[in-house]
Amino acid sequence: MNYKMIRYILGRMLGIEGVVLLIPMLVSLIYREGCWKYFLFTSILLFIIALLNGRKTPEQSHIYGKEGFVIVGFAWILWSLFGALPFTLSGSIPFYLDAVFETISGFTTTGSTILSEIEGLPYGILFWRNLTHWIGGMGVLVFVLMLTTLNDKNAMHLMRAEVPGPDKDKMIPKARENAMLLYMMYFALTVAEIILLKLGGMTLYDSIVHAFSTAGTGGFSTKNSSIAYYDSAYIDGVITIFMILFGVNFNMYFLILIRDIKSVFKNEELRVYLGIVASTIVLITVNITHMYGSVIKAFRYASFQVASVISTTGFMTADFDLWPEFSKSILLMIMLIGACGGSTGGGMKVSRIMIIAKSIKREVKQLLHPRSVNITMVNGKRVSDDSIRGLYIYVFAYSIIIVLSTIVVSLDNYDFGTTFTSVLTTLNNVGPGISKVGPTCNFSFFSPLSKIVLCMDMLVGRLEIFPFLMICSPSLWRKKF
Repeated sequence: MNYKMIRYILGRMLGIEGVVLLIPMLVSLIYREGCWKYFLFTSILLFIIALLNGRKTPEQSHIYGKEGFVIVGFAWILWSLFGALPFTLSGSIPFYLDAVFETISGFTTTGSTILSEIEGLPYGILFWRNLTHWIGGMGVLVFVLMLTTLNDKNAMHLMRAEVPGPDKDKMIPKARENAMLLYMMYFALTVAEIILLKLGGMTLYDSIVHAFSTAGTGGFSTKNSSIAYYDSAYIDGVITIFMILFGVNFNMYFLILIRDIKSVFKNEELRVYLGIVASTIVLITVNITHMYGSVIKAFRYASFQVASVISTTGFMTADFDLWPEFSKSILLMIMLIGACGGSTGGGMKVSRIMIIAKSIKREVKQLLHPRSVNITMVNGKRVSDDSIRGLYIYVFAYSIIIVLSTIVVSLDNYDFGTTFTSVLTTLNNVGPGISKVGPTCNFSFFSPLSKIVLCMDMLVGRLEIFPFLMICSPSLWRKKF
């Protein structure tokens, strides 16, 4: 284990967070708020840590897969711990654990909140809160790789540990160029949404922060009632479209850039993802039409909430906790599925669900025809048995985490809907659940123990389980590995 290189990279990363914190500081200065000094203090603290740990490159500068997972795991934890300081120092979130919860929820793009009164917070604080979504959406390490000069071999180990979803295909050979290309597409889509929201009547500030939340599929808003505050079919429509777009594998946008449209249409995961979106919108629209008295109005709210939940964004235009059980059950189902692999969305990912379904079909065929040769294919490519085995292990670990987390959170003695969906929504990085953690509620009432468990669930979900489990493994830290 190359500890010196781990400290060096983490030091450089924290220095970059210090630079990023200067952005909300400037926002605070523009709006003449006193909280600018808390951003500056945290930034200076991070610069000092960076100078002590990330100034000189160690002689042994090579890292391997295990170091990559350790760096990724600690990167998210440290960015969250230091990123929470401005919230507490400014008094916006006085209890530090609550500030950590809010920051982890931001960086992991979960969108669960402990805040009940949002509109009274300073502009700089709200800007930082939503900026964490935008940075975390594409990934903290991808963001850092774009801004640093790590060699490609080391950078690729970080990319493999960082990029969400089972599909780790590279778009171009060099990791740093890959990161820059991802952020170029990410930035372009964000700017497009900002312009469209501004045209819909939002202020420039609100357009920017809501585009940050949509791009990161996070769901933090500057309004207590989220997007419902604007009561605009146009704004609902724009955000619905962009939530769906940010739930798509970013490889598809690269294929569009190189004009390989044929491969985009042939992509199985994209077709399944859009098929799930379309079918669930239709089912929920039919189910809630009687509540709104109009098919068009029901379609508007159904499409927004389906896009919000499957992309794991978490915005709200309607309290779906009041919808019929059929609609709520569908939303819980797609909450579990999540978005596409290689997107900014969370959940188990559509690609994993596809592979599981095809593997079950293969096993049934094998039982019916023992001598036949059956293979699992996705996008015309064979899925190896090792990949399928790894997927089964992932699902098993995922299930165990849900069970254990639910047991611990149940010590707070809330109803099962609250307890279970609080775990499900944090592990899948969705945001709202049902009952006491529904779309109009928050997570402030949980005990400190439950908040710690839910924080861990958010990190585990965003890191796709294994990086977090690895840093908790005693064998990883032995001198002889």
